[in-house]
Order: sequence, then structure tokens, then C-alpha cells
Amino acid sequence: MARRNRKYPSVVSSTTTSAVSSRMPSAAPSAAPSTVPSRAPSPTPPTPAEPFRFFDLPSELRIKVYEMLLWTSKPLDLDPVNYRLVHPRLAVFLASRRMHDEAYPVFYSQPIRLFPTHGRFFHTKQPLLARLPPHYRAAVTTLELRLGPGWSNPPRCQNTRPSLGLADCTSLRTLKIFVECDPSDSIFTGFRGKNATEETYKWFCVDLLRGIIEQARSLATVEIDAYPAVKKEAPLVMALRRNIEENGKRLVWGPLRGWEKEGDEPGLIGLEKALAGMGLGDGGMSRVIEVTA
Repeated sequence: MARRNRKYPSVVSSTTTSAVSSRMPSAAPSAAPSTVPSRAPSPTPPTPAEPFRFFDLPSELRIKVYEMLLWTSKPLDLDPVNYRLVHPRLAVFLASRRMHDEAYPVFYSQPIRLFPTHGRFFHTKQPLLARLPPHYRAAVTTLELRLGPGWSNPPRCQNTRPSLGLADCTSLRTLKIFVECDPSDSIFTGFRGKNATEETYKWFCVDLLRGIIEQARSLATVEIDAYPAVKKEAPLVMALRRNIEENGKRLVWGPLRGWEKEGDEPGLIGLEKALAGMGLGDGGMSRVIEVTA
């Protein structure tokens, strides 16, 4: 008869297991408070600064800020570099309606070239002034007219038709005329174009000036300046001067030539200034230089 094996609990194994488990740390968290210091608390986030209240500034300071932001170093004109020279400045117009209404009169108070001179836009149908809306033209205070480029065949955009928008320039005060050359000089003989005489371009320029004066009623001052090659008694300059005086406008001479003095004394600019300092001008003393080979 087979003996039945009885199973008895192992006292040794249970004793061993309990002894080992007592020596191992318990994974369960202890209910007693820990004496180990906790991690340092995170710093409090800084309070965001309040936006600067720009419109709380006096109007004089706001205008000064607009001038520093919007004015460029040369007259406004159609130019390929406008996308990086002028376009970023116009972002201030989009800030708010109030800022737009305060900023655009400052922007358009800087000189604007009446007809483009860059080759890319020289023959354009619409100059910059014709592309502006009427309320922007009303803020224009200074126009610049360059005489000389394209003198043998002036582009069609150089005209004073009503489409140019001169009648909308109700705030225009100053017209700056810069004469680059006078084709009536004998040096231009043979280069004036077909059926052109010595006075063709002169009367063309006079007609431009007359059209500007007739349409821009608020114009008060006309400034004339020129390159050193143009004399004060040049036929073109004299014709412009005569037309200005006949229309009762104030005539001033530009700073480049220094024609405020009597006669045709040039201003001290560029090479003329250097020659004057060396005594090599017309009235300078003659010098003898001995060269030994």
C-alpha cells in the first residue's frame, strides 16, 4: 500500500524570506514626514512690462519720432531700391488709424522728385506724384524738378497735364529746381536732336515751370541750383529766373553753387574747393615747379 505524502509548510523558507524582506527597503512611500530638504522652489515668472503709451507724448515729440523714422536721405522717387529703403518704413502706417493720420503728413513733407530720373522708370507713364491718392498729394510740401536728363528727347511723362495731380498739392510751398546742364551752350551743337535749336529745351523747361506755378496755387518759393558747368547767366537759368519773378514767387539760390553772392562765383564744392585751397583757381597765384630728370 503506497504511503501518502503530506505537505507541511516549510518553516525554514518562510523564516528566510521574512528575514531578507526586512533588510530590503520598502517601495511603498512612508507615511512619516521626510527630514530630507525638498528641491528649491521655481522662481516666480517676471511680470510682463506694460506697453509704452506713445500717444501720451506731446505732439512735438511724436512728430520728431516720425521724422527720425520716416525721412530718407534723398528725395522720394521711383527707384528699384525702394523695397528696402522706403517700404519697411511704411509699416508704421499699419499700426493704427491714429498713427497713420499723424505719420503720413510727416512722410510726404520730405522732398518728392516730380519726374523720375532712374533709367528703369525714366520712360514711365505715371510719375510718383500721379500714383499717389489725392489726400497724400495734399500733404506734399516740397517738390524737386531735375532739368537736363533726356534733354535731347524728353520722355512723355515730363508734362504738367491735370493727370499729374499738381492741383491736389494744396500744401506745396517750395519747388527745388536743379539744372544739370544747359543745352543752349555751343558745346551741344549737333547733339540737340532733329529740328531742335538752341532754345528748344529752354522753352520746354519754362513751360514746365509755368504749368507748375499755374496749378499749384500755394507755391511760394522756388529754389534754383546747378552743377558747376552751368553758369548763373546761362540762358536756361535766366529764363527760369525771369518766369519766377513775373509770377511773383520768391527766388532763392541753392547751396551747391553758392549764387547768393553777386556775379557767378561758384560755391566751394568738390574739386573747386580743393583747387581754391591750393591757389590754382582763376585768382590764384601762379607757381613754378622745377622738375629735374
